Amino acid sequence: MKKINAVTLPAIRDIVYRTKGNQHGPITRLVSPSDIGQMIKPFVFLDYFEWQGSFGEGVGWHPHSGIATITYLLNGDIQYEDSTGKQGVLPAGGVEWMRAGGGVWHTGKVSGGSLKQGFQLWIALPHDQELAPAESLYLAPQNVPESGPVRVILGRYAGTSSPIPSPPTLSYLAVHLRGGKHWRFEPEPGHSVLWLCVQSGQLHAAEPIAAKELAVFSESETPIDFRAEGDTIFILGSAMKHPHDLALGNYSVHTNKETLRQGEMGIKKIAAQLFKQGKLGGSYP
Repeated sequence: MKKINAVTLPAIRDIVYRTKGNQHGPITRLVSPSDIGQMIKPFVFLDYFEWQGSFGEGVGWHPHSGIATITYLLNGDIQYEDSTGKQGVLPAGGVEWMRAGGGVWHTGKVSGGSLKQGFQLWIALPHDQELAPAESLYLAPQNVPESGPVRVILGRYAGTSSPIPSPPTLSYLAVHLRGGKHWRFEPEPGHSVLWLCVQSGQLHAAEPIAAKELAVFSESETPIDFRAEGDTIFILGSAMKHPHDLALGNYSVHTNKETLRQGEMGIKKIAAQLFKQGKLGGSYP
């Protein structure tokens, strides 16, 4: 009998979890540190927002420590201010990077009555950065590097690097595919964590992924081929697995209870300063 040579089929990364999150007004919570964030750490939190509001509305002053927050704005403008002294207006296509480190406070207000759409992501910082001085950086749309259909918000993709000084163990991309177009994602070496969230349109991988849906893929370094059905916009996170347990506070994520305690002490010190400046209402204990 003639022997037939075996054909090696390409490996497929399965979708192991999917969700459309929980909506509260204009904000949909897709990932929290106490649930999906445990699966895809260092990515520990993700909100999607659609806000049709006027100037002055938004999110009031609130603190963080141990993490970095990344806001990527698809439409509209957002006014920002933080306790490092930065303030201004983030336009559509812009990126806000806020490394909370040992403690920071910030606030955001929507500008004008147009629709605001975007994502806010938290990443758990490595041990050597979780108590570092707070740092904020704001990228104008023209300063977000691009490679084909990809905008490189954090990390690297296809030899293109973001100017944001994020940990080198992760990448965060925004992708815009026209209907019928194919795109292959090849992770950086060592990146086994992979997730994506479709903002509009529909994406096909091993299975269809609908608009406003987040999908988590099995841990592997295998590339994935995608196809867009209609004009499709999505974000994608890829990383080495965060090696630490998550020590959680109300607004903080650290690698252990002691660094969490130090981060929360830093938050209280900044709160006292903001109170003296008249930026925090009520009474400060």
